[in-house]
Amino acid sequence: MLHKLLKRFLLFICSAALVTGCKVAAPPQLPSLPKAPASFLNRTDTTASIADMPWSQFFTDPNLVSLIDTALNRNFDLLTTIQRIEVARANVLITKGALFPTVNGVASAGVERYGKYTLNGVGNYDTNLSPNIDGRQRIPNPTPDYFLGLRSSWELDIWGKLRNRRKAAYTRLLATEKGRQLITTALVAEIARLYFELLALDNEVNVIRKNVGLQQRAYEIVQVQKLGGRATELAVQQFGAQLLNTRSLEFARRQEIVRVENQLNLLLGRYPQPIVRGQPIREQQLPATVSAGLPATMLLRRPDVQQAELELAASRADISAARAAFLPSLTLSPYMGFNAFKTSLLFQGPESIAYGIVGGLTAPLVNRAALKAEYVRSTANNVGAFYAYQKAIRTGYQEVVTNLQGIDNYRQVYQLKEQEVTSLNKAVSISNDLFVAGYATYLEVITAQRSVLEAELQLTNARREQFFLLIDLYRALGGGWGATR
Repeated sequence: MLHKLLKRFLLFICSAALVTGCKVAAPPQLPSLPKAPASFLNRTDTTASIADMPWSQFFTDPNLVSLIDTALNRNFDLLTTIQRIEVARANVLITKGALFPTVNGVASAGVERYGKYTLNGVGNYDTNLSPNIDGRQRIPNPTPDYFLGLRSSWELDIWGKLRNRRKAAYTRLLATEKGRQLITTALVAEIARLYFELLALDNEVNVIRKNVGLQQRAYEIVQVQKLGGRATELAVQQFGAQLLNTRSLEFARRQEIVRVENQLNLLLGRYPQPIVRGQPIREQQLPATVSAGLPATMLLRRPDVQQAELELAASRADISAARAAFLPSLTLSPYMGFNAFKTSLLFQGPESIAYGIVGGLTAPLVNRAALKAEYVRSTANNVGAFYAYQKAIRTGYQEVVTNLQGIDNYRQVYQLKEQEVTSLNKAVSISNDLFVAGYATYLEVITAQRSVLEAELQLTNARREQFFLLIDLYRALGGGWGATR
């Protein structure tokens, strides 16, 4: 009769747990979002993407390649991320270990005094009076208890809860690795941007020095003309003020060089020191054509897209584990060892060996707030990961389109600025000749000199933007993380 009642009780627990588990186990429906524009999907560029090139081949300046190589080995952000990967790998080991039994070595000792009117007290008293036991088997009161052996616990993963937790942890390990790749691409791009920023600043300093020379000669000419009565003090002061302003620009650019060099050194993981540069920025080569590859694959190489996709998969595994937590769990607890109530009897051969196994079936019925909260949290994380994945795709799309168009536009800007600088240099030469001959005013000379300085600085900026857009496109396509020297 008792056996039947127990069986019915266990059946009731399992049925109730299954019913309540199914009520909360409905998986969330992710929202639908618009697809990419047809103009993007219908691109027919079948040439290989520049992102397929390792950074050591994409960047041809050996000094820049050396800087990137140093940064990839010494950058503090990258080294910190590597440690995060080790943390994620440890989490995988933890969740993997939960699938297997735990075995503990146990050495325990205890004592308990039974009352005379308790079940154990009466039973031990009768046992001690039995003629079937000898003196060693008589139970003392208080009764010691000594155990030396092994105890184990094993939760059988019936519903896949533990497997899904392991899957989530492993997927997050892969996502962390993609995070390292993301930092690598960002680091490679930032090193390259700062390097070309330095080259641009060097060129600006040279431009300013050249214009200082032009303005110095004009200033000397106007001083001579004043002595001869052909120019006024106003003209002398105007030329002098322009010369002082241009000289001040050089020191401002020098400070910018110091700032950028120190930024580079910080990314390289070293204290401030000079940065060795290669060819001037206007002699650095740009590729004749730039390819982004097929639309179906151009964004898949991006580490942030891959990381977001893995985080989305991990959040789905979290939901599966959270749903399974509402269902019954079966735990087995076997043990084996030496057990006795006297230390002298603990190792008396087979008579002291004790073993057994306990199986427990547990199911949440009352106060399941923690399980519900975990399910809600997992669902919210899943939806958040979905939005993060969609954002990563759209960010990649926006960056690729912006930089592709920017490369074409700034190629035109640079060509036009070159023509402008050529024309303005001629204008400066002509204005100087006319001023000496008395056919141009000093204001025309000053205007021409100021215009050529601004145009040459703008030309340098256009060249810098060309390299910046190329570097940003390389990063936007996911280039720079898989290269080794």
